[in-house]
Amino acid sequence: MSEFLFKYPWALFSKGSFVLDSHWPVWLLVSLIAAGAGALAWFILSRARPGMRGLRPAILWLFDSSLLALLLFLLWDPAISVATLRQQENIVAVVVDDSRSMGQADDRVGQERRLLESPAFKALGKKFQVRMYRMGASAEPLGNAADLKARDGATHIAAALEQVVRQTATLPVGGIVLLSDGADNSGGIDLDTMNELRRRRIPVHAIGFGPEHPSQDVELTDLQFPASTLANSRVRALVGLRQFGFAGRQVKLTVRDGETTLATREVALAGDGADQSEPIVFNAGAEGVRNVEIAVQPLGGEQNAANNKLTRVMYVDAAPRRVLFVEGEPRWEYKFIRRAVEDDKTLQLVSMLRTTENKIYRQGVANADELKDGFPSRVEDLFEYKALIIGSVEAGWFTTTQAEMIRQFVDRRGGGLLFLGGRWALADGGYDRPPFNDLLPVNLPPKHGTFFRDPAYPQLTPAGRDSLLCRIDDDPDHNMQRWKALPYLANYQEIGQTKPGATLLAQMQVDGRGTLPLLATENYGRGRTAVFATAGSWRWQMLQPLADMSHEIFWRQMLRWLVTETPSRVTASTPHAVLYDDGAVKLRAEVRDTTYLPTSDAQVSARIIAPDGHEETVDLRPDAIQTGVYTGEWNAPKPGSYIADITARRGQQDLGKDVVTFRREDGVAENFHLYQNRDLLEKLAADTGGKYWKPAEVSRLPEDIAWSEAGISVRETHDLWDAPIMFLLALALRSGGWLLRRRWGAV
Repeated sequence: MSEFLFKYPWALFSKGSFVLDSHWPVWLLVSLIAAGAGALAWFILSRARPGMRGLRPAILWLFDSSLLALLLFLLWDPAISVATLRQQENIVAVVVDDSRSMGQADDRVGQERRLLESPAFKALGKKFQVRMYRMGASAEPLGNAADLKARDGATHIAAALEQVVRQTATLPVGGIVLLSDGADNSGGIDLDTMNELRRRRIPVHAIGFGPEHPSQDVELTDLQFPASTLANSRVRALVGLRQFGFAGRQVKLTVRDGETTLATREVALAGDGADQSEPIVFNAGAEGVRNVEIAVQPLGGEQNAANNKLTRVMYVDAAPRRVLFVEGEPRWEYKFIRRAVEDDKTLQLVSMLRTTENKIYRQGVANADELKDGFPSRVEDLFEYKALIIGSVEAGWFTTTQAEMIRQFVDRRGGGLLFLGGRWALADGGYDRPPFNDLLPVNLPPKHGTFFRDPAYPQLTPAGRDSLLCRIDDDPDHNMQRWKALPYLANYQEIGQTKPGATLLAQMQVDGRGTLPLLATENYGRGRTAVFATAGSWRWQMLQPLADMSHEIFWRQMLRWLVTETPSRVTASTPHAVLYDDGAVKLRAEVRDTTYLPTSDAQVSARIIAPDGHEETVDLRPDAIQTGVYTGEWNAPKPGSYIADITARRGQQDLGKDVVTFRREDGVAENFHLYQNRDLLEKLAADTGGKYWKPAEVSRLPEDIAWSEAGISVRETHDLWDAPIMFLLALALRSGGWLLRRRWGAV
């Protein structure tokens, strides 16, 4: 239709620019149109008949003026100017997907072979120098279509395009033709590759193969849980699912570590093509490296059961975390919190209890000197702890320097801070002033007398239902009931309203006062803070059977929440925890000194342990831009799980260490996303100035690819004055004006 009306295909107009090819100036065209329009207005008004009143003369003038403007416009020779590649002087790279996904039952690789032997591609070879590449994890030359076997275990589109662009850096490349289903498993097209294609103005014309979704399939699309955690901690994994053909069906999610089943859960599948995220909770177990596999039970009729499971590696650490508990008066809450966590070997609760005005009772200290002078007065001493609990002690008991150290403990060190209720705590203790009011996840009420020795009944909020901090029972619904069945709290404290960025996990019902906040949390700087508006949770232990562990579970999880994400002086990471068909891994470490300020003069190394026990050491170098950041690269030679033990030293001083895990998987990625990723192909084509094609539409490809500014090109001008649309428009204007005149009696 485009060519019938406009003489040329629409692609020409999208690539070209409009010009007036006449040598006459444009101002003359505008002047003639204005003069002609004025003359027509005088002529129509001077000869107007009695029936020509109101808007009728103006409408006739509009038709006549438009026709005059069109005729004058055609005299100025309108045209489209477009850059056109010189024939046989430019290279067109044809990149053909030869990965396993192209060998599906719909015979995508067979379609590729037939397309490469079609008249369209033969015509492409007559116009340009065609270089063919087969694509899998990388690109390599392709002799002929018969060499395509669909056996490569990966599809890395970005790597293949980058390789083609690099190999042709000094050659005139007019365009790239990509034949693929778009099932990329390398994370998409990176920015550097896109920028290089745009810089050289190389359009990518993508030809898509395969159905855009399967008829019957359940696929795991994502799996997220912490890369490391404490021994015997509850871990919450988020499992991404997408299905077609099984909407509403129940499936079983299973978490395994080798042959051991860690957790199971039944979930209902969402609608076709809808992304859903389902949580499942499991216990991390003892210290060590876990290869955690999460699988969904295959359903009858599934086209691909190989995409029903994902494996991730997790490091479980049993090293004890030290928590400092500052209490201003002897009370039951202090005693029962210590008792609740004393059997948890991953937690070391160090406490200082003010028994009289000038006397401190210490428990859990490592040596006789620890805390002998009271609360730490040096940053280095306070930052040795992972978390801090402040009980019923006035804010004024801390010096100005110590108060600022507490803020830096959370903000810079990344520690966890918990405020408890009490008669000298929160608003009654003067914590409504800086820096404590900044740290609190609530806005304290501007008054005293907020602590009451009256019963309060706890209950979870929706956010608390999903939070592991409040998970007494693994089943969320049973957990809600467990909380409702807990004995009432012995006391409570008014803490005002939660801040906009905070999360309210639990509330409490108070007779005559309605619902008040009980437990709120908030992220602050690198750390996190919480407030528990009571000192009466000890009743959960006293008023329940001896075998009931609700009180112990809650406080162990509270302290684990405080310390789990607290970083050490060395924090290691890698951008990709799973390496698909490529062993290249990037290691990154943030190194800080004893005051947790970034340091750039450390010696950092990674001891990498392979699945077979082989060890290798890699030195990490300081980053040129970020102070305190060290990076290094290594190549994992074979599939399996790897451990990188990263240590940092400065001279003779040991700054610390951290562990990061990663996993290489070969031949697995091609089991996922087996349908056509049309969105990726269309975006790649649009962002580079190319076009997305269906295989049946490529007859126009040789002509369209010629309109490009890449390579060696010339400007061509295509006349528009004789386009059918111009004649039809002139005919419509003339006929419309004449018909209106006849209707109104003007002729």
